[in-house]
Amino acid sequence: MQGFNMGRYVPPEYEGTTSANKLAGKHALGNRARKAGQGILTVRFEMPFPIWCTTCSKPTIIGQGVRFNAEKEKVGNYYTTPIFSFRMKHNVCGGWIEIRTDPKNTAYVVTEGAKKRDTGEDKIHEGEIVIKTDEERQRLKDDAFAALEVKIDDRKQATTDRSRIEDLQLAKEKDWDDPYAASRKLRRAFRADRKSRQKKDELTKDLRDRMSLGIELLEETEDDRKRARLVEFGELGGEVEITKAKARPLFDQPSGMQITASRCVETSKKTRALREAEGRREKLGQDLRDNTRAANDPFLNGSEATTSPVTLPPIKRKRKAEYVSNNDSSPSRKSADVVSSKLTLVDYDSD
Repeated sequence: MQGFNMGRYVPPEYEGTTSANKLAGKHALGNRARKAGQGILTVRFEMPFPIWCTTCSKPTIIGQGVRFNAEKEKVGNYYTTPIFSFRMKHNVCGGWIEIRTDPKNTAYVVTEGAKKRDTGEDKIHEGEIVIKTDEERQRLKDDAFAALEVKIDDRKQATTDRSRIEDLQLAKEKDWDDPYAASRKLRRAFRADRKSRQKKDELTKDLRDRMSLGIELLEETEDDRKRARLVEFGELGGEVEITKAKARPLFDQPSGMQITASRCVETSKKTRALREAEGRREKLGQDLRDNTRAANDPFLNGSEATTSPVTLPPIKRKRKAEYVSNNDSSPSRKSADVVSSKLTLVDYDSD
């Protein structure tokens, strides 16, 4: 019986005796096994280390971790461990790169089309112990001169190491001959450094409070001082510019009034009384603007007055006709007289 999601269809007469791949004449791995008859299988190979491509016209590096579709093939054995070859094509230049496994040293070896990038990892650093292989040990046993050379090298290295250890011991004894004096010296240096750090922290905190900064300030450096010296600040105009700024009207004068005034001068058809009325109207508007600026300008209230104080002229109003006798001296009549005698301004809403 055909199972659920089991691949290609198998006729009932062949079910259980063969597979769908054999009936279709195809490999289970599909296109990856197109060279299976030659012992080659296409796999996904990841570069184990960076390499230089020698086929490219310009030096090109292939980074570690780059993946290729490589042809995997068995090329030999190390004892019973097989040695595999991975052959891939560089898509930039079209050259072939071959990398083989090295079971003896548990590593990969580039054999064709590229060379391994030298990062210094394979070099023997000072202090590292090199483990000899079985072949090297056998060669030392068979060759007496080689064993003698190794012994001489070991004696020289032992002498150098012994002198180095003695120097370190003498330096330690010299520094800590008197533990109390050494501790006192260290504490003195730390105390001075701590006071300077506390002073810098206080200055930094004061600057942050004055500038209302919510960030951490780094320590000042010589480069910061040089950059600060290159900044040039503009000069203020002095008292003259301040006086001009204070004398400038708060609201711009409408252009309509200027046009009306010029027309009054130029036009001779208007009567003298009309021109005087328009002049009084303009003067009243100018006085209102100046008084509004003097009352609402926040920059003039806190500063010292450089000009004469503004005096507001009294405004006269017509009182309503009162049908009260001259002998009437009621409190309401007295309060009305007091209110009318005070200097008042027109109460109006203004932005």
